[in-house]
Amino acid sequence: MAEVTTGLSIGQVAERTGLSVHALRFYEHEGLFVNPVRRGPGGRRVYSQDDVEWLTVCIILRASGMPLHALRRYADLVREGAGNAEERLMLLREHQAHVTAQIGRLTECLDLIRFKVGVYEDLLDPGSPTARQCHAPSPSADKEQAPTKSISS
Repeated sequence: MAEVTTGLSIGQVAERTGLSVHALRFYEHEGLFVNPVRRGPGGRRVYSQDDVEWLTVCIILRASGMPLHALRRYADLVREGAGNAEERLMLLREHQAHVTAQIGRLTECLDLIRFKVGVYEDLLDPGSPTARQCHAPSPSADKEQAPTKSISS
């Protein structure tokens, strides 16, 4: 007996992925699906579980800042099949470097924010028994030294 697989509607895929119906149509229009989106009776889009899994990859890559043109190229390479692993790897390594740099910049931002939060906590409750040890971040461009204060990591 043949296995019967039921497709998913655009609304179901939107619910499962967190993407809007509009975004799903946009992804299709931009050629970001690896497989063409099937159409059911009446022309309605019918998605597979593979489509949902691929969309999950796309969502993560976009959330990490991958530009649309790079995601489209990656989808093209996957669609082409075997034989282009080197180009896929290069594309993903470039994006990995971008994300790593972004994390570094965000870590610097978080260090400053943590310091400033500690400054204001100390201003509002200087005698607190929960005062913690922390030193101001030392941005290379800033010549002034921020005062040492208490805060824990």
